[in-house]
Amino acid sequence: MDAEKPGIKIATFAGGCFWCMEAPFEKLNGVVGVISGYTGGDEIDPSYEAVCSGQTGHLEAIAMQYDPEQITYETLLDVFWHQVDPTDGGGSFADRGAQYRSAIFFHDETQKQLATASKEKLDQSGPYDKHIVTEILPAKTFYPAEDYHQQFSKKCPTQYQGYRAGSGRDQYLKDIWQSEKKDDNAKSASALKERLTPLQYKVTQENGTEPAFSNAYWDNKAEGIYVDIVSGEALFSSLDKYDSKSGWPSFTKTIAADIVLEKKDASHLMVRTEVRSKAGDAHLGHLFDDGPLPTGQRYCINSASLRFISKKVLADEGYAEFTKLFEEES
Repeated sequence: MDAEKPGIKIATFAGGCFWCMEAPFEKLNGVVGVISGYTGGDEIDPSYEAVCSGQTGHLEAIAMQYDPEQITYETLLDVFWHQVDPTDGGGSFADRGAQYRSAIFFHDETQKQLATASKEKLDQSGPYDKHIVTEILPAKTFYPAEDYHQQFSKKCPTQYQGYRAGSGRDQYLKDIWQSEKKDDNAKSASALKERLTPLQYKVTQENGTEPAFSNAYWDNKAEGIYVDIVSGEALFSSLDKYDSKSGWPSFTKTIAADIVLEKKDASHLMVRTEVRSKAGDAHLGHLFDDGPLPTGQRYCINSASLRFISKKVLADEGYAEFTKLFEEES
């Protein structure tokens, strides 16, 4: 495979059955095309049967064209590691033999350096209990596989899904990366505990509720916006804030449409609508239908889930787009 268009680059990976390696990369924005084939050996234009015999020195592999302005080689490497068992030197899952081992074929010195660094980092801090044996090799001639192998997951989806499940690949990847996800979640929770006050953490991460009439913004009358304390996403405007006599900040609407999540909350022996931030997934409060016109809604929100930004410093804080709200009002 050659980079036919200016700026397009080539990446080549091997990870066992090329049907299973091809599909995940085809879905990525910035990947122009993916081809299944054979590389790493010396025989010219080998057949599928010859490669499967293990006698040609080739590996089943995929080669792809990608636009580095849309997707980086580091991202491709990360996707690659999430498709293989890099600790298996004898094949990949149910497919055994050197022709099914994992490998990264670099096309230039930059790819070689990035692949090496990525492998070393994963070997030191990854989820594996064995060393990574995936080889990093210079790219050799790539021979496209027979037509019936190309885009196999789309041509024969039932056979493809059955093979993936039966090979043990899906279960392994689920098991190995679930542990990493748990570790990431634990690290994220720890970082939030350091950044937030105990009350802010309890409210946003543990669905807590702060005391009424004893919180930062219940009677705040200053002009500005209220953003998620976790993610910083803009949520409410002082223009829609009113005194609901509840003791918590109340708003008739959000600052823009579809910026919060609404979930059914059946806790405390009642059914309510919980409000959560989209980007931060933080618990904010609840939505009731007893608000004033014109919306008839009351967003009852915990101050601990919010940060107030005065209209005077919106631009300085990176929220310049919302200054027009107050210009229109005046």
